[in-house]
Amino acid sequence: GGEQASAMQMTLAALYGIGVCGAFGLTSGLIITRMRMPSFIVTLAMMLICSGLAYRLAENQSVYQVPESFIWLGRGADVLNVPNAVVLMLLLYAVAHVIMTRMRLGRHLYAVGGNAEAALVSGVPVRRVTVVVYMLCGLLVGLGGVVMASQLKSGSGTFGAKYELYAIAAAVVGGTSLSGGRGTM
Repeated sequence: GGEQASAMQMTLAALYGIGVCGAFGLTSGLIITRMRMPSFIVTLAMMLICSGLAYRLAENQSVYQVPESFIWLGRGADVLNVPNAVVLMLLLYAVAHVIMTRMRLGRHLYAVGGNAEAALVSGVPVRRVTVVVYMLCGLLVGLGGVVMASQLKSGSGTFGAKYELYAIAAAVVGGTSLSGGRGTM
């Protein structure tokens, strides 16, 4: 009874949080495409806005009153004793691989990343692709936040601070060109 209801509430709260992050990503994409603002500036501004909102929502406190069932995603290991977070990562990688290699969206992503003007001339809906990418990134950031909170069994406005630097460094070390045009899963 009570534990199951608590797990359902946490699942709904996590999905709601992921959805809110997706909405912020959608908003960023719309600002970039409709107002033609630089994506780097919009992304940094949205990061600061969301960070400030997180502090306000948590009233500058850590949130640690979470049920034991919440740690299932971050600390559990249900498939062959492999951590659930690793299983999730592998599933997301597989989905992303299929999207990037077998679907029109993947071809459009490569085209827009390589040369947005050429993609537009080729008939790629550059604005729509850009908005979808920002929304998907927001959803994935929300999911990452849920996994982190599950691993730490708490939440705080300080979680994830400076992770943008780690993400940029990981992308560069992984061979991604910061000037665009090249990339693989």
